[in-house]
Formats: sequence, structure tokens, C-alpha cells
Amino acid sequence: MDLKFGTDGFRGPVENVITPEACLKIGHATGTVMKELGWNTAVIGKDTRISGYMLESALQAGFIAAGINVRLLGPLPTPGVAYLTKTLRKQFGVVISASHNDFLDNGIKIFNEDGEKISRDIEKRIEKYLKSKLLPVETSKIGKAYRFDESGPRYVEFCKSTVPSDISFSSLRIVIDCANGACYKVSPEIFKELGAEVIIIGNKPDGYNINQDCGSTNPQIIKDAVIKHRADYGISLDGDGDRVIIVDEKGNILDGDDLLYILAFSNPKRTGQWSGVVGTIMSNIGLEQSIQKLGYKFVRANVGDKYVSEMLTKKGWLLGGETSGHIICKDLVSTGDGTVAALKVISSLMILDKKASEVLSNFIKIPQINSSLAVSNKDVINDKDIISFLKEIESDITVGRVLVRPSGTEAKIRIMVESSEKNIAKKYAKDIKNMIISKT
Repeated sequence: MDLKFGTDGFRGPVENVITPEACLKIGHATGTVMKELGWNTAVIGKDTRISGYMLESALQAGFIAAGINVRLLGPLPTPGVAYLTKTLRKQFGVVISASHNDFLDNGIKIFNEDGEKISRDIEKRIEKYLKSKLLPVETSKIGKAYRFDESGPRYVEFCKSTVPSDISFSSLRIVIDCANGACYKVSPEIFKELGAEVIIIGNKPDGYNINQDCGSTNPQIIKDAVIKHRADYGISLDGDGDRVIIVDEKGNILDGDDLLYILAFSNPKRTGQWSGVVGTIMSNIGLEQSIQKLGYKFVRANVGDKYVSEMLTKKGWLLGGETSGHIICKDLVSTGDGTVAALKVISSLMILDKKASEVLSNFIKIPQINSSLAVSNKDVINDKDIISFLKEIESDITVGRVLVRPSGTEAKIRIMVESSEKNIAKKYAKDIKNMIISKT
């Protein structure tokens, strides 16, 4: 069993990668390493996948065998687990989720005591133990498991606390798409308690329908709902609630780049911790240029909110995110939090007394085409002919970029082409896809 960390923990099909046996070993290896680092309790949350209960049992067995105590949180958004990990003190957090993937996949994400994704050094130590034989501690030292029933209410109260006390959402009608995932209870409750009229979709999980034709990867659903209900905003979360796409009252779909710009624009402080913004290699060139025009510095991290968070820590800044909708407001949260990001964007616009379209009128994106190609071997991108072809395309594009990379969470190649002329970007994206197909 060759288990390796990807860009967001372990992830893969339940039938042959994230199996009960794999979770047993992950629990034991992680627990062993965490005990060496001085942590003896794990808090475990999960999303709504049918495999969640099965894998939770295997994972907690591995932790208990390593002498780790376990607190079971039940279904809870990934950022909710990160929050409780930090507030419950001297514990580490684990989330059983494959984020925006469908129900056939699942995964394991691990947080340190500060509610941040664990470092690569810790990941390497866990990977090393995964190759060892699973030997439980002596019986007198095995861990214990407890249910923690306050997880949902605590996360609701925390999210509400991120909105200024003098701001009320009572004048707003908001549609929320919970992706039939981990947010299906808590997120609607948060907006209701803040006074909004809430219309909920994607809140009937059955174990199989997580992210199915809904959620942040299917924004047309929330766009249609906003127009139908004449709502002020639409909020589309993903299966584990760490990313968000927002739709304004006109039906405009706002991705992570748009949300970052709104938050940067609305912030009056642009020095010290607020002097810079972190994006990723996928962030639109237009975002970089527009952020700099606002007076900020802008740097790019690798894809993954973990790497955005690490860059923010390195730079000493507080705002960053990904085009996909992972937004980190580090003055409030330690990881990507779709609900908190939505609350921050909406409350910021209310304070400004502006519509999103007004704020974004000075934000001009360069046309960007994104596509994915399923492959059996992601190393195909290292083919010399493909590398040469990409260099030719890059030399032809005067304003823009070409980025072809292996997905860190799926058996896919991600293709991104930016160009000042959309037709050229479309053509080259298609050409690159055809080139890769010819080599597979």
C-alpha cells in the first residue's frame, strides 16, 4: 500500500485507495507521529458521503491503537473542524472528505493544533510510518473515543461572531447551495440567525448526491436560483465547505479572484499585515494588476489553500485565496472557509453601501480558459514533445500565460491558457488537450 499526501491530504476512490485498511493505517501512523509531537487527542469531522461512517470507524481504530484519544464531531465543514481543533487546545484535527469530488472518492485532511494544514515535514514522517507494521500500544495505553455533540452550534456561533455587531442581514434575501454536503445544517442557520431570508438548495444529502449537479463547481444552479427568487445574493459552497462561489443580484458569477478583489478593495488598511495579497499560479493576471493598482503587493503560491496559508504566514499578511473559491481571511480563520468568506464579502459590501458590480467595475480580467483531461498517467506532461509544444504557444502569446499541471487530487491534467484575445486562448487550450491525448 503506497499512500502519499497530495495537495490536500490523502484522496482517491474508496474502492481501491481510501479503503478501510488504508484509513486504519493512516490513523495509526498519524497518531504515532502526533504523539511524538506532544498531541494525544484527535478531533474527527466528516462530510456526508456514504463511505464516511465506514472510514471514520477504521480511522478512529487506528488512532486508538496508537494511544490517541478521539473526539467524534460528526458531519461538519472542514473549516469547522479547523476552528474546533484550535479552540479545544492541544489537539489535532482530521477531516474525512474529498471536498468537491463525487461520492465515489473520499479523503483525509489533517490539521495541527493551530487549525492549519500540517507541514510537509510532518507529512513525510507520517508517510514513513505508513510503511511500518501496525503494532498497537499496550492495552493499558490504548486511546478512548467520545462523541462531541456541540460541534455544530459552536461553529455557528463562531461564524456569526465574524460579522460586525452593528450589521444585520434582515434586508437580504439569500439563496444558499450547500452541495448536499457538510454545510447542509450549519450554514443556512448562520445566515438565518443574522436576520436574512434564506432559501436553501442542496440540503438533502443521501450519501450519494454530494456535489452532484450542485455546489461551487456547478454555479449555474445558484445563478438560476438567484434570478428565480430575485435574491440579493447566492452562496454556493462545496461538499466540505472550504470554498465558495457567490452570485450577485444580477446573476453575475463571482469566483475566488472576484471575491479577493472585493475584500481587498473594501479594506481601508493597506500597510503592515494588510500590505499584500496572496493568490496562486492560477489567479488571473487581471487580479494581480488590479490588486497592485489598489496599492497592495501581490505574490503567487502553489495551488492549494494550504500553500496560500503558508505564504501568508511567510509574508506576514492576512488575505489570500484561490480562483476556485478558497478564501483565507487569516485575521478570522486559519484555513479556507466558504461560509466566513461569504459573510465577510457581504458585510463588507454593506459597510461600503455598494453592489458587487460597482466594486468590480475597475477589475478587468484577462480571458482565461480552464479545462481538465482525465488521464491514466499524469507524468505524460513531462513528454518532451508536449514541453516543446507548450514553449511554442507561450512564445506566441504576448499578454497571458500557459499553465499545464497534474491535479493534486484527481487523475487529471489541468490546462489553463490566458490571452488578451479569448479566441486565441480557446484555440490553444484545445490544441494542448489534443496534444496530450495523442500521447496517452
